[in-house]
Amino acid sequence: MNAPVTSNWASELAQQGNTATPAQWLDEVRRQAADRLDNLPLPRRKLEAWRYSRIDALFKHRFTPVVQAPRVTTLQKPHSSSPHALVFVDGWFSPSLSTPGQLPDGVTLKSIHQALNDNDTVLQQHLGAIANTGENLFTALNTALINDGLFLHIAADTQVEEPIEVLYLNSTAQDPLLVQPRNLLVMEANSKATVVEHFLGGDGRTYFHNNLTEVLLQDNAKLSHYRIQDESSDAWHLSNIWLQQGARSHYHGITLSFGGKWARTDYRAAFGGAEAECDLRGLYVVGDEQLSDFHLDIHHNQPACNSREQFKGLLYGKGRAVFDGRILVDQAAQLTDAQLTNDNLMLTRNAEVDTKPQLEIYADDVKCSHGTTVGQLDPQQIFYLRTRGIEETTAIHMLCRGFAQEIIEHIHLEKLREMTLQRLQNTLDKLPA
Repeated sequence: MNAPVTSNWASELAQQGNTATPAQWLDEVRRQAADRLDNLPLPRRKLEAWRYSRIDALFKHRFTPVVQAPRVTTLQKPHSSSPHALVFVDGWFSPSLSTPGQLPDGVTLKSIHQALNDNDTVLQQHLGAIANTGENLFTALNTALINDGLFLHIAADTQVEEPIEVLYLNSTAQDPLLVQPRNLLVMEANSKATVVEHFLGGDGRTYFHNNLTEVLLQDNAKLSHYRIQDESSDAWHLSNIWLQQGARSHYHGITLSFGGKWARTDYRAAFGGAEAECDLRGLYVVGDEQLSDFHLDIHHNQPACNSREQFKGLLYGKGRAVFDGRILVDQAAQLTDAQLTNDNLMLTRNAEVDTKPQLEIYADDVKCSHGTTVGQLDPQQIFYLRTRGIEETTAIHMLCRGFAQEIIEHIHLEKLREMTLQRLQNTLDKLPA
């Protein structure tokens, strides 16, 4: 059922989901965030950050916050390629579907809710300290209703060899749900890990997944972070990733976006020490009745840090995409090396992309560049393949895979690479001849 759009849309949701947590300090954090909601504007197209997002329809939905862990008796245990797998259903941890496995000493892998019950001091110290939870309506809403999510803490000089896999599933609830996992990843000095997140939803399910993740990498920490968004075709998906990096740390992040009616991912990265590296890449495949939106805000505020941002989009039907990437280089950030590119391949004339890469530089000893391309398949390339006896549809698929391969080849996990190629091929097979 739709409801009229009101300025207190988020406040009403916060009141519905206002339940006590196991920690008084978190109750206070939630209360402060809820108090901000009435003073934060609804994201509208007149706001530059939401200019192309067409989000008005979201506010017409009457969502129900999930205030307790749902029963999962009707859900099958998902297949996982990792011995360390955590499953969240409607944003709540599911012990019966999870297999955390045996982890090295110094690694804490649990749900936020369990960490609250355990009075975890690392959680209390860092939760909410990285993200600006009053920046916009959705970050404040997530904070106002923190209940559960992923908590990963890796002690100094500790390495996790096998990837940690996190799956976000949705129950069979008929009402449109507000699902809000809150994640915190804290990696101390010289630690190393790989985290793979899957966002999954069955078609026909309408819900709003409002995810916020805080990542702290201390000096020399290394994190490979893969995120695969394959939500329901009727779902709304918003991910906010806040990243803080220490000296000589390395963040390798890849986001793959396939599903959702409306899907947006925001990255905000800042450096807390020199010689850190931030490597962000993404691939979005967007078709009819879909919008995929990426916003990057990379703040170089320390010397000799490197960042690479490379995003590619495949658009077909009447699919729409938005890419808004910004690199800010402070005067103190001398010897910065930052490269930002966005390339889009339009498979149909009705597809649309709005792309805006930006550089804002206040230092004088830097190496920075940015660029964007929007184009169609080259008829000469198709003709060349056809002269080699390759059928036209197969030739088009080969060129599309080649276009996407530049992103996929940066996936260091073989099984995930193969899964991504298969997911892309499944989409290509459904395209009209």
